[in-house]
Amino acid sequence: MNDRTVHRRAALLATAALAVAPRAARAAWPERPVRWIVGYPAGGGTDVLARLVGAAMSARLGTPVVVENRPGAATNIAAEAAANAPPDGYTVFTAGNETLVFNPALYKRLPFDADNGLRPLGLMARFHLVLCAKREGGAVDAAGFSERARARGGAMDYGSPGIGSPHHLATERLARDLGVRLNHVPYRGMAPVMNDLVAGTVEAAVLDMAAGAEVIRSGRVRPLALLSPARLPAIPDVPTAAEAFNLPGFEAYAWQGLTAPVRTPDDVAARLTAELAAALADPTVQGRMREIGLDPLSGGPEEHQRLIASERAIYWPLIRVLGLSLD
Repeated sequence: MNDRTVHRRAALLATAALAVAPRAARAAWPERPVRWIVGYPAGGGTDVLARLVGAAMSARLGTPVVVENRPGAATNIAAEAAANAPPDGYTVFTAGNETLVFNPALYKRLPFDADNGLRPLGLMARFHLVLCAKREGGAVDAAGFSERARARGGAMDYGSPGIGSPHHLATERLARDLGVRLNHVPYRGMAPVMNDLVAGTVEAAVLDMAAGAEVIRSGRVRPLALLSPARLPAIPDVPTAAEAFNLPGFEAYAWQGLTAPVRTPDDVAARLTAELAAALADPTVQGRMREIGLDPLSGGPEEHQRLIASERAIYWPLIRVLGLSLD
């Protein structure tokens, strides 16, 4: 065997080793904690959901899943951190309709690529939304809400946790379908919205059940209509928007899914998708989610992508008509 043959065989073996090395490295995944980025402060519904599902996934993965809160800029700070993270399976990110549906229409420029920066892994949960009125001196039912809105010609105040939030856009969509105008009062988060609705400072607001269940059930605010397609056992006397406003097919949610950097390897992404689905199927996880006002939402990457596309078809024209911008 001459030197040329030896060198040629060595080169071929080295090439083969390089080809196998990434697969071998990925086969050992995960070897260290997985970071789960959340675009909201600790203690809110999104954070609680991530910690609940992350704990269930951690037990199955055999490594800790550590939640990292990066609030601000309507989840864009967290989305940028996730999209720019190494695509090695050790970073995941909660991305819902605010991040992947609303923000691409609300911002002329985003710090991440909303179409090609994040890889959908699967859906997680939807937050039920309830149109509520102040208890004293407000609308007593859905018909009264419509009548008051029409009579006041755009002067009726409603609160939301911020411009471009699911609560804001669901209210504007409802107003459009009812043919009424409302005056939007944006807040910084759901807690001050609920405080002012209870105090009667604003006349109405869409609350999510994860945050607002206690003030709804206690009678401190008046629930007028549930924006889901079927009534909730937790508030069985509250009609759906389809029933209350005669709007067949109307439904609006805040929903969330799990994503990873777009170049995360296929086999690692598939494992994350499988473990997410298994965690969401756990009866204990499902029970806790429903206790805090969330519905488990099943569906892998394909369903995640379809939901993004279907909601963009609904909300992007609405955002354009309203002239909303966060730049």
